[in-house]
Amino acid sequence: MLASAPLRDLTTLRLGGPARRLLDAGSDEALLELVRESDGAGEPLLVLAGGSNVVVADEGFDGTVVRVATRGVERTALRDGRVLLDVAAGEDWDELVAACVAEGLAGVEALSGIPGSVGATPIQNVGAYGQEVADVIVAVRALDRETGEIESLDAEGCEFDYRSSVFKRNPGRWVVLRVSFALERSRRSEPVRYAELAGRLGIELGASAPAAAVREAVLDLRRAKGMVLDAGDPDTVSAGSFFTNPILLGRDFDAFVRRAAERLGADASPPAWPVGMGAVKTSAAWLIERAGFHRGYGDPSGIAISSKHTLALTNRGGGTTAQLVALAREIAGGVREAFGVELHPEPVFVGHRWEP
Repeated sequence: MLASAPLRDLTTLRLGGPARRLLDAGSDEALLELVRESDGAGEPLLVLAGGSNVVVADEGFDGTVVRVATRGVERTALRDGRVLLDVAAGEDWDELVAACVAEGLAGVEALSGIPGSVGATPIQNVGAYGQEVADVIVAVRALDRETGEIESLDAEGCEFDYRSSVFKRNPGRWVVLRVSFALERSRRSEPVRYAELAGRLGIELGASAPAAAVREAVLDLRRAKGMVLDAGDPDTVSAGSFFTNPILLGRDFDAFVRRAAERLGADASPPAWPVGMGAVKTSAAWLIERAGFHRGYGDPSGIAISSKHTLALTNRGGGTTAQLVALAREIAGGVREAFGVELHPEPVFVGHRWEP
């Protein structure tokens, strides 16, 4: 156990004050014991793994932080020819993706290079380049802290949505223990559904390619955007994409298009992807850039937008969480004023709340 442990060392943003105590859980049993012990004592509890999607307050966390260090991957052949992977929550996500590609298991290759733990992936419904974990998750084993029971939630029970799930919509209620994925036996990728990736691979949208080539292409694209952790690249000291792409109902999207035309001219053409039920997804990066926030905007020695990707807010070494949140609010306010669209942050806030 560590007392007054600095949480900045456990997050990819390298921000955050101390925890009152820090404990490691190397097994499901240890994790359950520590969570139940803290809950029984009425003590504030934060369960942390990779630290890639959290924004911790400068004041830290006045409670117990349990760091998930569980390991293990179990493989089972399914009757339909797929392979079931039952994976401990503490396993590194990108290491799992690399192993799947090497073993000839397809379905997660476009999710290469994403930092963090396996247990975090269903919470955020992690996705990139046309894939998301909801496509391949068949079950999540988790502790329900409200009932004290261990539940196995199937994909429907996880209530996956765009960058969301039942776990994210009920913060603090669930502790993910293991995640089960069903992957195809194939050295070729699933159909590539993202135009930028298809272009990099030189294939038609919807075609497949060798999964290893898809992984390398995704890693190259992410590196160019500062989205692969690299100690030598200050643009990677971030929480990844800070804002999710807005999803607007039809009439709200029409109003947004009108405001974009008024601001940018009649030829303005906001990105639009229909997502069903009359809703349309647009690009947060497009909104931010056209609201006047450029790459590198901010304090070059503190908190600034990445020099490679408008969606990433970075800590250049001398920043604080308060400054990060202030910049995020400035950006969200600028987009709201310019286009009437609300931006919503993707990371989880610890020790404070997001108030636009």
